[in-house]
Amino acid sequence: MQIEKKIEDGILTLKISGRLDTNTSPQLEAEIPQTDLSGIVFDLSGTEYMSSAGLRVLLGAQKRMIACGGSMRILSPNATVREVFDITGCSSIFTIE
Repeated sequence: MQIEKKIEDGILTLKISGRLDTNTSPQLEAEIPQTDLSGIVFDLSGTEYMSSAGLRVLLGAQKRMIACGGSMRILSPNATVREVFDITGCSSIFTIE
């Protein structure tokens, strides 16, 4: 997995390429700072697969954003990744564009 990280105006954008699974989810989690952000954007356009371990990281980030009054968006998941959100019911939890 590769992660491109950018912070602009208090919004962290993480572009994730490759597989987001049990082996790589700790790497993504480490990229999410514990400091206050006004928002997080996960660009999943290059993510070919996501397991429940990746979903756990996204849920943790969403919880953190809600706690600090920030926002979180998920951009461009492919059909396989979108299915993970749909099957788990997380499509209604996240803002997916």
